[in-house]
Amino acid sequence: MDKLYNWMRKYRKYSLLFSDFLLWNLSFYLAFASDLNSFSLLGNKQEFMRSFAVLNISFGVVFGFFKLYDKLWRYADIVDFFYVEMATIIANLVFFAVTYFVDIKHQLRIYVLLMLISSFFMFIFRLIYRVNKILERKNPTNCPKKRLLIVGAGESAVSVMREISKSRDNEYKPICMVDDDKAKIGRRVSRVKVVGTTNEIPKMCEKYDIELILFAISSIDSAGRKRILDICSKVNLEVRIIPNIYDLVTANISVTSKIRKVEVEDLLGREPIVLDTKQCREYVAEQTVLVTGGGGSIGGELCRQIGNLGPKKLIIFDIYENNAYKIQQELRRNHGEKLNFEVQIGSIRDNEKLENLFAEKKIDVIFHAAAHKHVPLMETNPEEAVKNNIFGTLNLVRVADKYRVKKFVQISTDKAVNPTNVMGATKRICEMIIQSVNDISETEYVAVRFGNVLGSNGSVIPLFKEQIKNGGPVTVTHSEIIRYFMTIPEAVSLVLTAGGIAQGGEIFVLDMGEPVKIKDLAENLIRLSGFVPNEDIKIEYTGLRPGEKLYEELLLDEEGVRKTQNKKIYIGKPIEFNREKFEEDLSLLYKFSKKNDKQKIEKQLREMVPNFRVRAGKHKGLLPKQHSFLR
Repeated sequence: MDKLYNWMRKYRKYSLLFSDFLLWNLSFYLAFASDLNSFSLLGNKQEFMRSFAVLNISFGVVFGFFKLYDKLWRYADIVDFFYVEMATIIANLVFFAVTYFVDIKHQLRIYVLLMLISSFFMFIFRLIYRVNKILERKNPTNCPKKRLLIVGAGESAVSVMREISKSRDNEYKPICMVDDDKAKIGRRVSRVKVVGTTNEIPKMCEKYDIELILFAISSIDSAGRKRILDICSKVNLEVRIIPNIYDLVTANISVTSKIRKVEVEDLLGREPIVLDTKQCREYVAEQTVLVTGGGGSIGGELCRQIGNLGPKKLIIFDIYENNAYKIQQELRRNHGEKLNFEVQIGSIRDNEKLENLFAEKKIDVIFHAAAHKHVPLMETNPEEAVKNNIFGTLNLVRVADKYRVKKFVQISTDKAVNPTNVMGATKRICEMIIQSVNDISETEYVAVRFGNVLGSNGSVIPLFKEQIKNGGPVTVTHSEIIRYFMTIPEAVSLVLTAGGIAQGGEIFVLDMGEPVKIKDLAENLIRLSGFVPNEDIKIEYTGLRPGEKLYEELLLDEEGVRKTQNKKIYIGKPIEFNREKFEEDLSLLYKFSKKNDKQKIEKQLREMVPNFRVRAGKHKGLLPKQHSFLR
């Protein structure tokens, strides 16, 4: 049977032709028998058979002329049904004309009955075929459907409904819809009723035994999305989201193929940061741009966005060749020969490598993203954090000054504010280096400070997702721990925008919205994945890690802020410090790091960063003042 079914699918046009052949002959037989008032052809067989050949030639030629067998009847619309009826009527008229001219005359009643019966059969047969295909798509074998509540009854929802009705293999069964437009409540979209507002989502999920929620509002601000997703999170059902409907139309792809799970970005409740492409292009276009740490999460995104700004040349600098190779291949796929770029494998700790690179390449702009960033690892390896983050940056700063680089953009972190860990303290010292050297250099040095980056290497979010996927537990260090979040593209757009605004010496900070409690974030991710926190997926509190604090800050107490032309970006007021003492402290810290003396390193970090709260006590030793370590 399966072979027969597959053969019929492959040669469906011939199957349809054979079915029509049977139907129009059956129609003629019924019309002929009706005229005789008998189903027996005794005494009239010769007359019937003479007409049989004419009938099949007439119908076959006319149906072929109308190309009825080139159509996909499972997608037939009212126009297609009109054409089949028109073809049937014309075929009957041709049959009448031919039999009249070849002197095969029948009662007029037979011709009328033939037209009525054949028209009815052609219409009903195709209607049944069309309806059967719709039912097949709605109820495919071995494909259980999830009972679906759709949030939104606008254009996006209509597109979803249309895709679901067409797709045989979709996994959704729309049950009801909700929308905050009260004029839509009680009405139907493609036979699915709008039953209430978004505030009634929990009630409707229980009433209609919903298994999955689909968020189908593409034109909504971030705060509105967060409000609705917070309501959805109360019902412990999986929530999925469709992307922007304009993106779907321009990409020429199906709606259902791009339905995705809820991401943390959807829960932040603020508008995304938008890159000022024009301003960034002014200082990046036709320039040689170096990105250190260019294979990392932030550095890689910098390379992607810079690649769209028309640089003269892009140089990707990274010590880890696998990441560098990955971004190299991606840029080649996306830009081909249009983007002039190269990959340099090396470390910012290798001063000779940097000297050779800068002497050869004549670099105009630097984005410095290379750093050791993992807080707990740097607590146990402070000498490596100091060597890489501080003195690697210092190497880069000095060669940038020597070779007259136009702009130097340092990637900093909110952990540099009142640091409680070695990584944050090293980043604060990098900011101080930037501000100090800017005063004595022609290069414009600027630092950009932002919070946790979603999806970056070391981010907690991928860990949460993996833990949920594996059935838990989800580990949170403390029930009260709070963080600011932004996406990688947002962070990079801030870095690029800051470079355009920079005049030298600034520390830029971002208006990142409201801080997020990590415990709430974990619970929402669990709920929106379709599980119950602490029932299906446990949350375990592991205690603060070494160097970790409950909340992050974006400004020091001494720093005031002033606005920029970008309402999301602020400039922190530079903190005054003794430059000569800072140089002496750097020199001393360098000696301790070379000896890998962890205890003295921590003491010296606290000496240099008074806000750094560590277990070690103060260190009082300084180098002679005449030693200038910055230049």
